[in-house]
Amino acid sequence: MYKVIGSDQQEYGPISTEEVTSWINQRRLNGQSHVQGEGDTTWRTLSEFPEFAEALAAQAETPSGRPLAALAPAKPKTSGMAIASLVLGVLGVLTCGITSLVGLVLGVVALVRINKSQGRLSGSGLAIGGICASGVLVLMIPIMAAMLLPALAKAKAKAQSIHCMNNVKQLNLAIMMYANDNNEQLPPPGQWCDAIRRYTGGSQATFHCATQPGQDCTYAFNGKLEEKKTSDLTAPGQTVMVFESNGGPNRAGGPEIAARNHSGGFVCVGFADGHVEIVLAKRLASLQWEP
Repeated sequence: MYKVIGSDQQEYGPISTEEVTSWINQRRLNGQSHVQGEGDTTWRTLSEFPEFAEALAAQAETPSGRPLAALAPAKPKTSGMAIASLVLGVLGVLTCGITSLVGLVLGVVALVRINKSQGRLSGSGLAIGGICASGVLVLMIPIMAAMLLPALAKAKAKAQSIHCMNNVKQLNLAIMMYANDNNEQLPPPGQWCDAIRRYTGGSQATFHCATQPGQDCTYAFNGKLEEKKTSDLTAPGQTVMVFESNGGPNRAGGPEIAARNHSGGFVCVGFADGHVEIVLAKRLASLQWEP
């Protein structure tokens, strides 16, 4: 690799042997041009380098009808890494700052390479823009997370409550199917889970609320309905049948065993007509438990 002094007295390079030879052929360099070889500390004329003797001789044999061409710097190449940094930094708005982390690293690396390229690479403005855009969004990640996490938690709680209500509806339906096959007799409170299991398709998931992992059953049967038939229920739309309770399968009782498994202190309650309501725990005692 070599460095050369052009006719404009500007320093160019490092350039390869092939490039120096090409510039000699283009009459952009001649034997008096100053050149510094790789590892050299002094400048020498081009004619002192034996590897270019043949090219200089050919130049001397060619009619010199035109002056030595001015050595113009090659057009610098725009750094692709700098462009990527800016693009990823801007995309951080859509990715909650995730791509900005990559954009920040690429911007720093691109800026270092551009500064070391001796003019062969351009795009320092793009790199700086990428660093700034990425840096701002990276700093905003904690703020966006603080805004996003409560919304995610609320959405999760909503999904869990909907899932729980669907479970209670299926349990209500299974109880009514059991009664229909047993002369309107409701299942025995102490064995109600076992009695209706085949009407739920044998699925254990129906007996389990997602808010209580590890529990075998998170619902209880209204103990006041023991030995009752569906025809005994004078107000099925107001009479509690199934409600949330943590204590395992086949649990039965009243509001004293109800569980508040959801945020907000509410309980999913299924009524004897099949509908389900979300009831605040403090209102449970005021519901109709007696048939």
